[in-house]
Amino acid sequence: MKKYTLLLSFFFISIGFAQDKVLTKNGKITFEASVPSFEEVKAKNEAVTCVVNTKTGEIATLTLVKGFRFKVALMEEHFNENYIESDKYPKATFKGKIEGFDYSKITKEGKTYTIKGKLELHGKSKDITITATIKKSADGMSLVSNFTVNTDDFGIDIPSVVSKKVSKKVNVTLDFNLK
Repeated sequence: MKKYTLLLSFFFISIGFAQDKVLTKNGKITFEASVPSFEEVKAKNEAVTCVVNTKTGEIATLTLVKGFRFKVALMEEHFNENYIESDKYPKATFKGKIEGFDYSKITKEGKTYTIKGKLELHGKSKDITITATIKKSADGMSLVSNFTVNTDDFGIDIPSVVSKKVSKKVNVTLDFNLK
């Protein structure tokens, strides 16, 4: 009987803590490093994990780098082997805080928030500040953002052979539906 009481206690405690967080395991990140007049350099990862603490506004994301898919398989191979070195640096993470966040005030119309935190990619960390639109969805909230990352900030070398075909300024789009 003590076992069952203990198990039920843990169950209800975990439910209580779970209500303080919304998350997704299938968030989307798209990046583009295309240069006009050359082949599109664009990829999408649809298996990104994102967690937001609804009480504190803390946010964390985890992206497995090998999850990015390109239209051209050879680009994907070069991305993983030559640029990102995904065997050596298999993930990208972000940990930060949504400023002025109050989950109870999220509406269907949405509001723009500033998010500050630390992006870790390719073994390097950088403090970044982005804006995101957050709004209430049918079963939680959605977070959408668009920002730019510089490859030099993360020690990602673009070989001179393709330097005119790949931008060092990479446009990143986030699309998370958190429940």
